[in-house]
Amino acid sequence: MPRGSGPVTLDMVAKAAGVSPSTVSRILNGTASVSAAKQAVVVEAIRKLGFKPNPVARGLAGGRTLSIGVLTQTISSPFYGEALHGIEDELERVGYIPLFVSGHWREAEERKAIEALLSRRVDGLIVLAGRLPNAALQAYAKQLPMVVVGRRTLTGPRLFSLGFDNEAGGLLATQHLIWCGHERIAFIAGDPAHEDALDREAGYRRALEQAGIALDPALVIPGDFTEAGGLLAVNHLLERGLPFTAIFAANDQMAIGAALGLHRRQMRVPDDVSLVGFDDLAPAKFSIPPLTTVRQPVYAMGCEAATAVLDLLRGAVPEGILPPPVLVARESTRRVQR
Repeated sequence: MPRGSGPVTLDMVAKAAGVSPSTVSRILNGTASVSAAKQAVVVEAIRKLGFKPNPVARGLAGGRTLSIGVLTQTISSPFYGEALHGIEDELERVGYIPLFVSGHWREAEERKAIEALLSRRVDGLIVLAGRLPNAALQAYAKQLPMVVVGRRTLTGPRLFSLGFDNEAGGLLATQHLIWCGHERIAFIAGDPAHEDALDREAGYRRALEQAGIALDPALVIPGDFTEAGGLLAVNHLLERGLPFTAIFAANDQMAIGAALGLHRRQMRVPDDVSLVGFDDLAPAKFSIPPLTTVRQPVYAMGCEAATAVLDLLRGAVPEGILPPPVLVARESTRRVQR
């Protein structure tokens, strides 16, 4: 903001962008039908001038609070933290703020959190996974626009679901281990209440079937998407004396926990056991050894979710296309030495 000029007003933004104040107001409210180029000029003027909309005043004037409720599950999770960062950055670009609440993977807490967001008159909702049934989410979407991340098949009025091809990712991870020469491949599963966990296991099973490798159900070990869950899963495998030469863990956090469990049993990754994770979160690059994993665009997923809810607010149909999964090969896997 220029020194000595006082607070930046909506009129100042309009003048800088060469549009009417009402156009700026409609863009901020998500109701403007203007070209992408004109909207970009207004957004840039807002950024350069440092304009800060007053959400209370705008809520009273136009029925909007310029806030989006975001139901996550665990704010401290590296996965959700990256997604929330993407949501925050994309909303801030157009003058909206996110209100974050956690459901902790408990349906009752998720309902309570959404009711709290509704009481604060948020303009829209973004729901990151969770245990609420589809019918409950569809009912909430009747009250305000909603984007749900992690459920590709969910549909309804003013409701958009944004999903990632987790089955293709699970297929890639397992195919990489098969290409390395492994046949005894253990799988550390995620929480079966998660659609993405089931899809990743389906990819694992499909890769084995396509390669003509018989599935050993004893090598499919329950997990919970946490480091501790990965550690416990490896302990379970080793205590039962099950032979295996590779592990595909359904997320990076469990893979890192599994690596610790192997280390404590004097087993080396990848010399004794090859290890693959899923997500490609920041810790994967810095684990010892660096973790082979399937890249999921978590930050981009947050950005796309924010863009989709803004599209719904202005009456547009979101596109919400995510990049396909990509295998990132690092030092935690190696070809079997015959």
